Amino acid sequence: MGYLLPTEYEAYGLAAETADDLVTMASALMEAHCKRPTLMAAQYTERIRLTAGSQTGRLSYGPLCAGALVSAQVRYAKGRRGEYADLNLNQQMGLQISTAFGLPGTWSTIDVTTIDVYDNARELTFPANFLGLGYNEAEITYTAGFVTIPVQIKVACAQIVKNAEAMPALNVKLSRLDTMQMEYFAGTLIDDGVRSLLKPYLAEKLG
Repeated sequence: MGYLLPTEYEAYGLAAETADDLVTMASALMEAHCKRPTLMAAQYTERIRLTAGSQTGRLSYGPLCAGALVSAQVRYAKGRRGEYADLNLNQQMGLQISTAFGLPGTWSTIDVTTIDVYDNARELTFPANFLGLGYNEAEITYTAGFVTIPVQIKVACAQIVKNAEAMPALNVKLSRLDTMQMEYFAGTLIDDGVRSLLKPYLAEKLG
């Protein structure tokens, strides 16, 4: 989708007759740069590894929508090397019990209202399980993105279009007259200013 409407072209410094295809191209480049299918509100299901020794994990996509968490599953999976180094005596005993009864690897549904959500950092804090060990893996379904497109996204979209219009010869990578196909170097069109505007919306896969 295009992040600028034709009625908004002039307000963001574009000519009224700007080709809609350029805006569509700019919008697609923004999504590719941010490594996400859309900047608008969408639902994601993501498996995250919780930080060793804590009950926190971070989601890849933002900003989180109001009431973002849809559902959550957690499990105590087999730990990675070095994850058990700081366990106290009670936790080591809990680890032995969980291993003996085959608990590692079992998914449990958890009430999303028991999860603390820190929106700005996309960070989640989970309650400990009954053994006091805590979970170390979670699968979260949540919604993230914009319901209304913010100004900075529209400015970034307009700037990419301006860059394409200002340097057409530099940016053309491939041109075929039979299909009128043109490909552009995204690295040139997405300049430092655009990167700065889009930085808060980059997907961050943290494990």
